[in-house]
Amino acid sequence: MPEYTSLEKIRLAKIETLRQEGYEPYPTRAERTHTSLEAVSAFEQAEKQSPAGQPPEVKATLVGRIRATRPMGKLTFAHIEDGTGRIQLFFRLNEIGQERVDFFNQRFDLGDFIQASGTLMRTRTGEVSLLVHDYKMLAKAVSPLPAAKDETLEDGTVVRHAALEDPELRARQRYADLAVNPDVRDTFRRRAATVRALREFLDERGFLEVETPILQPLYGGAAAKPFVTHHNELDQDMYLRISFELYLKRLLVGNLERVYEIGRDFRNEGVSFKHNPEFTQLEFYWAYADYLQVMELTEQMVAAVCRQVTGSPQVTYQGQLLDFTPPWQRMAMCDGILETSGIDIDAHPNADSLREAIVRAGKQADPAATRGKLIDFLLSEFLEPTLVQPTFLYDYPRDISPLAKSKPGDPLTVERFEGYVSGFELCNAFTELNDPLDQEQRFLEMGRDYDADDEQQHPMDKDYLRAMRYGMPPCGGFGLGVDRLVMLLTDKHSIREVLLFPHMRTGED
Repeated sequence: MPEYTSLEKIRLAKIETLRQEGYEPYPTRAERTHTSLEAVSAFEQAEKQSPAGQPPEVKATLVGRIRATRPMGKLTFAHIEDGTGRIQLFFRLNEIGQERVDFFNQRFDLGDFIQASGTLMRTRTGEVSLLVHDYKMLAKAVSPLPAAKDETLEDGTVVRHAALEDPELRARQRYADLAVNPDVRDTFRRRAATVRALREFLDERGFLEVETPILQPLYGGAAAKPFVTHHNELDQDMYLRISFELYLKRLLVGNLERVYEIGRDFRNEGVSFKHNPEFTQLEFYWAYADYLQVMELTEQMVAAVCRQVTGSPQVTYQGQLLDFTPPWQRMAMCDGILETSGIDIDAHPNADSLREAIVRAGKQADPAATRGKLIDFLLSEFLEPTLVQPTFLYDYPRDISPLAKSKPGDPLTVERFEGYVSGFELCNAFTELNDPLDQEQRFLEMGRDYDADDEQQHPMDKDYLRAMRYGMPPCGGFGLGVDRLVMLLTDKHSIREVLLFPHMRTGED
């Protein structure tokens, strides 16, 4: 049994009293004719059409959570909040009688849900309000919402605003965070708008939305450590997917030329301001396109989403104005690393040589790291922090891109780009490798170069190779971190702020 606070015990006693009085605090049915926003709009529209000096008569039944109350003898004012905003309720003794005014004041608390019917009006201060004719409780709140600070409106009404500011508590109790912070609700509305805009952009260009398995017999398509589970009926280990890639590319073999998926991926890795083990990704694959065409489509798509969600291709993120208007800056990866670190990675063809160069540059390098991991280290340490405005880094070393096609005449460099903004990666794309013999050789190289538990390891997917042998058209592939895009469009520093229920360490609540 939970340990109730003294305030919760008072509210529990009210629930018992209500039931003893024959009043159900959690009725089965609710009625509503208008949202608060619709009610205000309907009243204002009726005012415009009414003769001068004659108030319109607009009846409404409203529902919402009580956020403020102000008893004043024969009158009581209350503000309720629904999904569209706030509106004032006006309880008047002459309208509903002393008993009903007292019942509201004595039995209802902040946080309770109420249904109220009446006539819309303007108070002396000009606020559109509902003159209540009847009301009932819809749900009694046992626990008060988190500690609040007060704001006094022009009419003297005290409106309570939550002071729920601890990021840890807000993430653990997102329901309370949403209930008391309107800006948090706006964040997730904007998130939904972002996903909707991505879909519309791709749908309009002939891409087909598909669904691929979340539970997979092999993981692949990205460099990450998977979550492992067990299928009891089949008696075999399974993996939560780390990417959609290998399944989506199978569909190109099946002659679906443009496919995409927006869904969850799972990577058993660290948690940071830009990483969560469960995250939302968009991937698309486009037959007969290469990474240059994908690059152009990417900047068009992100700019279009920005315009649809925020009204402009320019957004302010953490105090910095970012401009997503195409074309974005383009930079060869090796040139960027050379410019920021002084190290020419092409001059260091093996791990030992590159490691020595990193040490000479004043950084400590993992003595067991492969050349690919050392290049990643240089990228994150030197180059990434400088990429504030939207930038495409392109042409990556083959050692860190096992699924990308090599550049003609340069077998050690692949046609790959990553999109960076505000110092972190937003998207990743390739001209996809479609040679089954080359792909098999690369799987073998990865198996030789990395330990079995290394997150860079790509297991040999024989069924994927079988699919490739049927013939895969040349294609461009793309992946975008939806959560990170939402961070940019909502000006949130941490990925946890754009996830409704981020993963948290288990602890005492």
